[in-house]
Amino acid sequence: MARQRMTNKRLAELIGVHPNAISSLKNQDKMPRIGGDMLNALCTHLNCTPFDLIEYAPDRPTLDPETLSSTVHDEI
Repeated sequence: MARQRMTNKRLAELIGVHPNAISSLKNQDKMPRIGGDMLNALCTHLNCTPFDLIEYAPDRPTLDPETLSSTVHDEI
């Protein structure tokens, strides 16, 4: 938003949400649920891609394929 010199209020007006929704998206540690339409609108009005807005951080350590296979096999 800084690159676009756009305020929360203006972006909210453009995509049809309350300015508090924009503030929540910017300031929360957890990603709130947003639909494809909102994500598309954000990207359109900010001239960016979803990858510019979202950073993936796994909740738990990733298991290597061998450990995962063994764990799944043990569960079955």
